[in-house]
Amino acid sequence: MTQTPMTADSRERSRLSRRQLLAASAGALLLPSLSQAQETAMTPKAFVYTEVAISVPFDQAPWQDINEAIRQQPGFLNKTWLSGHGNNSLGGFYGFDSIENARKFVTGYFPSEPRAFGVAHNTRVFDARMTEAASRDMAAVQYGGAGAAPGAFVYTELQLSVPFEDAPWQARNKALKMLPGLQNKVWLSGLQTRTLGGFDAFDTLDHALDFAVNMFPETAAELGCAFYTRVFDASVTETASRAMHSPYYSPAA
Repeated sequence: MTQTPMTADSRERSRLSRRQLLAASAGALLLPSLSQAQETAMTPKAFVYTEVAISVPFDQAPWQDINEAIRQQPGFLNKTWLSGHGNNSLGGFYGFDSIENARKFVTGYFPSEPRAFGVAHNTRVFDARMTEAASRDMAAVQYGGAGAAPGAFVYTELQLSVPFEDAPWQARNKALKMLPGLQNKVWLSGLQTRTLGGFDAFDTLDHALDFAVNMFPETAAELGCAFYTRVFDASVTETASRAMHSPYYSPAA
């Protein structure tokens, strides 16, 4: 039996096919690690909460210019804009890639924003690493939790200092999961202060107000401590938040 000799063209095609196969196989092996690396890079190591003592309807706020400036800040990952229910304050909830960059943001750049309006402001930095497991258990969108676009946000902070590993978050999460309208929660542990708090997404403003006005004060009373709560209307800030890659909204508008 005779064999037909391979031509130069057929040998070259064979070599190309082998190279393409090897390249495809290598790519398939790399995809999971690349995806995992990307997810790790986007996982927040610190959260920042800000609120400016000003009253302005959100559609009159210069959020486009502010967004542009914030995008340039080192370590910035995302921002969810906040508009205070009842007082139209301006604020935000941010993710940063490190505590160091979060510190630089609140001490360096951010004071320039309220200074431009001639008003005071609040800032808080939280160690996201300490609360990641508790937040994941509450389907926090910062760690891949899925959910519909929120109708309102609630920020809470208790005036007490507790190492987060000593906090009974498992039992608290079990109770929180039964709350009407609660979509997801990010637990917060104050940097240096170790205050306990949270940033919670609710489906409606009514459910958010019920929690902040009626339910949370009972929790604080049981602990015998003062507290801070704020309610924000998520519907008016959605467009601005999407522009800052807020994890509370899918990429598609």
